[in-house]
Amino acid sequence: MEQKLETFLALCQTMHYGRAAELLNLSQPAVSKHIKALETEYGVQLFTYTARRLHKTRAGELLEQYAVSLRYNEEKLVQRLHEKPQTLLRMGATKSIGDYILLSEIRRFLSQPGHTLQFLVDNTARLLAGLEAGELDFVILEGIFDKQRYDWFLLRKEPYIGVCSHEHPFAGRRVPPEELFRQRLILREEGSGTRAILENGLQQMGCSVSAFAACAYISSFKVIKELVRQGAGISFLYQAVVQNETELAQFSCPPLTGSHELNVVFLKNTNAAAAAKKFLGCG
Repeated sequence: MEQKLETFLALCQTMHYGRAAELLNLSQPAVSKHIKALETEYGVQLFTYTARRLHKTRAGELLEQYAVSLRYNEEKLVQRLHEKPQTLLRMGATKSIGDYILLSEIRRFLSQPGHTLQFLVDNTARLLAGLEAGELDFVILEGIFDKQRYDWFLLRKEPYIGVCSHEHPFAGRRVPPEELFRQRLILREEGSGTRAILENGLQQMGCSVSAFAACAYISSFKVIKELVRQGAGISFLYQAVVQNETELAQFSCPPLTGSHELNVVFLKNTNAAAAAKKFLGCG
């Protein structure tokens, strides 16, 4: 705020030229000069003496109200100018990860002041498209992606398992492929990481999903799990997706089942790795 107005407010506070000068580390003539300059500028008298005591005029009271508001707004402006900007994080995750693995990390990130999150849960193909378009800072994928095209780091490895109802003959077993293919397979839509891993494993065996007796393609984990629970078919999911599902059983069928990577993926030549590690609490 302008020095003359600071002097004016100090005089309003002390109502004494000498004490105002001490408060501002100025000489008393300098205080008088500032007040006279304001009176000349506005064409009004700001103070009068009555019985040798200093009093504000009506104009002085109005200017005091204005100057107090001006000082407050200026202080707020300075605070705003020096505030750390909000941390906006734009991230995506495949459904297995977004719906079942990252809740504690999201809660911790949002508990910090100034943190804003845009979080997209979708399949691998659409997440990578969002990353390419600059709409996401990084994505966390369960599926297969081009490790030459993107930078990435490993989040963790997660068991990829066969899932069936508790009453199903596969429950708790290691199942040979010839038995497996007699079943109805319930799997995610095209473009999902969960499905891509299964298809990659089938390819290693020299076959495809068409080897199963029947197939159903469903994008909802909730629906898939309910159908499996009711004995309508089998599926292949990450263990985290069925961690607390007491009415579902697991089975194995190598090489379709096993441990697979969950990776944090971002564009090359960006600082997105630091943002991702901060979100995950590992950097």
